[in-house]
Amino acid sequence: METELNPWLAAETRFNRAATLLNMDEGLQKVLRTPSREITVYIPVLLDDGRLEVFTGYRVQHSIARGPGKGGIRFAPDVSLEEVRALASWMTWKCAVVNIPFGGAKGGVICDPSVLSQGELERITRRYTADIIEFLGPEKDVPAPDMNTNEQVMAWLMDTYSMHTRQTTTAVVTGKPLDLGGSRGRREATGRGCMIVALQALKRFDMTPENTRVVVQGFGNVGGMAANLMSKAGFKIISVIEHDGAVYNPNGLDIEALMKHARESGSVVDFAEAENMGRDEALLLECEILLPAAKENVITSVTAPKLRCKIVCEGANGPTTAVADDILKDKGIFVIPDILANAGGVTVSYFEWVQDRQGFFWNEELVNTRLEEIMVNAFHDLMAYREKHKVINRTAAYMLALDRVYFAIKLRGLYA
Repeated sequence: METELNPWLAAETRFNRAATLLNMDEGLQKVLRTPSREITVYIPVLLDDGRLEVFTGYRVQHSIARGPGKGGIRFAPDVSLEEVRALASWMTWKCAVVNIPFGGAKGGVICDPSVLSQGELERITRRYTADIIEFLGPEKDVPAPDMNTNEQVMAWLMDTYSMHTRQTTTAVVTGKPLDLGGSRGRREATGRGCMIVALQALKRFDMTPENTRVVVQGFGNVGGMAANLMSKAGFKIISVIEHDGAVYNPNGLDIEALMKHARESGSVVDFAEAENMGRDEALLLECEILLPAAKENVITSVTAPKLRCKIVCEGANGPTTAVADDILKDKGIFVIPDILANAGGVTVSYFEWVQDRQGFFWNEELVNTRLEEIMVNAFHDLMAYREKHKVINRTAAYMLALDRVYFAIKLRGLYA
């Protein structure tokens, strides 16, 4: 079971399967598996109490074959180089699936933000940025927020880079505040992307949102936004699952009212317009769409046989294990894999980068229209691979991504 729950082994299994089906040259497989660059820095920071502490930071650039590296920076006590390396490769495939001109990168600092002051976080961010600055830039590597980082952290990163280059360079990061070159629609983008591909899946089954029951696992930025947008589009959100429990209403939840309740009480449970339910029980409710949007390894060899949904739309990274893929295939469940379903965020990050470089900003309607165009095209590209190679959606997504990166490397050739 421990092996099954290792998301990096799962990613490797899926990579190997796709590469084999593409008859990919073994040498180029090695190139695609291996990061272009791994950077480790040691960050001395003066804490508020006068102590000097040294934090460890990483930045991994997995592939820059199709464009600058793209990927978030996370602050967490359990960050490791292995984790950052795997997440960087995931970003390569995600950007390739939606066909945006980025490669994959990821960064992290080993620290516990819950015990650090705002000033300490700023000093960590600025020193980390300064130590990797030669590898960053609008044409080199463009970070973004991730776990425990936000718009403010990106503002510090952008300012530090700009001070060193002696010019304001907003395009060096995405996920910034609007007043510093951020994009409209960015906060909702990942949840909106989930809704867009879910609507495409419904068309394949001649289903309509009004007759579609949805269970959402996770009520943070991704799950909450997806639930809210899907509810407004006519979907019936019958259950929301969070870390401390779940709520259920067979007639559909009022998502805006539930959001208000969650803000005020700190929990979705005890919502007046629904009944409380156990998390495991809610995950197995009969529904048309299950949208896991919280953490990895939710759908495993234990839970997959018990699912009663028609479609799984993966808002989180790695919510399904590689072993569970085969079980879902046997059950006939249509999976929209994470490297497509949650790619709305990186797509609008791409739009932010484009707007910053142009110095011309779009209204939210244009952002959402272009997001829909890219997500719909990617969905159809994935379906074409599925039909051509007679494989499950996940394998089709990896094949599509690998094929695009592989083709770029072959066109460029290897510099020696």
